[in-house]
Amino acid sequence: MNEQTQPATVRVFIALAPPDHAKDELARELRPAYGTHPHLRWNRIEDWHITLAFLGELPVSTVALLRPPLAGLAAARRPLSLALRGSGTFEDRVLWSGIGGDLDGLQTLAADVRTVVRNCGIAFEDRPLRPHLTLARARRDDRSSTADLAARLTGFAGSPWLAERLHLVGSNALRGTVPIRYRDIEAWPLGGGVPNLFHQDA
Repeated sequence: MNEQTQPATVRVFIALAPPDHAKDELARELRPAYGTHPHLRWNRIEDWHITLAFLGELPVSTVALLRPPLAGLAAARRPLSLALRGSGTFEDRVLWSGIGGDLDGLQTLAADVRTVVRNCGIAFEDRPLRPHLTLARARRDDRSSTADLAARLTGFAGSPWLAERLHLVGSNALRGTVPIRYRDIEAWPLGGGVPNLFHQDA
């Protein structure tokens, strides 16, 4: 990528991601809803994640500062046992799946991630952690679809799984009818191990 096309900023967040088998369980549960609610803006299954800290738009040079301390933090933490559980909505427009399992460990990891971000001198909106996967968004004039689907998913209980990597993720900032797309800038194994060698330059 040449200097003219290299973006100056990127939207960034730090997250965990469920493994494929956990996502497949939830996707099977959602399959009927994809057909009955095609008007919702469904997130791509491969993009499902649990946000630990949303940093917003950052200069590319600032993103690079996060890599060493996040790598060190990941190496010092063990994988977390989590599960996808139930569902709900935010503002009657955003459908999400809840998270079960080691929520204390999840809160601690999120707090440590946010400390790393602050220590890098990066300002961000430090909202309380509400662990979830965002599944879909409804139009502003449609407040019934997400509530209906959340009610159907209340009893969903996925199998436990290990969150084994900490992900530094970049996304496009496109809006309107264009779906948001995510990519790993880099990912580090929790507790050490083999790092993700297929990271993108950012």
